[in-house]
Amino acid sequence: MASLNRAAIRRFQREIWQHYRAHGRNLPWRNTRNPYRILVSEIMLQQTQVSRVLLYYPTFLGRFPDFRALARAPMREVLSAWQGLGYNRRALALKKIAEAVVLRHGGKLPKDRESLLALPGIGQSTAGAVLAFAYHIPAPFIETNIRRVFLHFFFPNGKKVGDNAIFPLVEQTADRKNLREWYYALMDYGAMLARVAGGNPNRKSRHYKVQSKFNGSNRQLRGKILELLITKTSLTPLAIARLVGESNLQIVQVLAQLQKEGFIVKRNHSFAIGR
Repeated sequence: MASLNRAAIRRFQREIWQHYRAHGRNLPWRNTRNPYRILVSEIMLQQTQVSRVLLYYPTFLGRFPDFRALARAPMREVLSAWQGLGYNRRALALKKIAEAVVLRHGGKLPKDRESLLALPGIGQSTAGAVLAFAYHIPAPFIETNIRRVFLHFFFPNGKKVGDNAIFPLVEQTADRKNLREWYYALMDYGAMLARVAGGNPNRKSRHYKVQSKFNGSNRQLRGKILELLITKTSLTPLAIARLVGESNLQIVQVLAQLQKEGFIVKRNHSFAIGR
């Protein structure tokens, strides 16, 4: 798509701001400039609805108020606080980030994209969000709701639209005088589109994927195993198989995955949550 002229940019910005002034969401992570609190919210919001994050965010921060507290916390406690949010890899990544920030950066989250991307579990979207929300640094990024807005406005008949086509428009239309609020406004407009638009605009994206069924999935089994190990000191594969009602072979395979990823450790013939 060609560059937008000033009039088109002003029309787009006016539409987004009008909706935000009338329907903008007051969310706790929007009322802080604390990089740690903003990062926690960004990790939690990956693949999880805002309503669910609102339930867990204050409790998690109460238990782990800063990078140092999270870095020194046992993995069992971190996973316990995360139970109910799903996608436990995010909890593991967040703890590893905290450990790296304390070890390499003196407990302070870096202010440059390259250093943020070097941290475990942080991709382009999370890095850009942290820079914009915590440091007010203009670092354009695309996440689900932002992508939805640009597909809706600028690609009404698009198919398999890549983020490389959307990104220049994100840069061109950014309101740099109020960058932080502008991204909030885009996200809230995108959340509205998800509810009222005739079909999810994100279906036009090359990156759109239908979420796989949870019941009976490997992800569900991983969650059950971790939930068991959070409450038990250690368990053998056979004991886990009996408790979750799956074959011993399947349990052994999943335990190997979890061990490789750093969730659990093997002690003699049993498994336990790692440090």
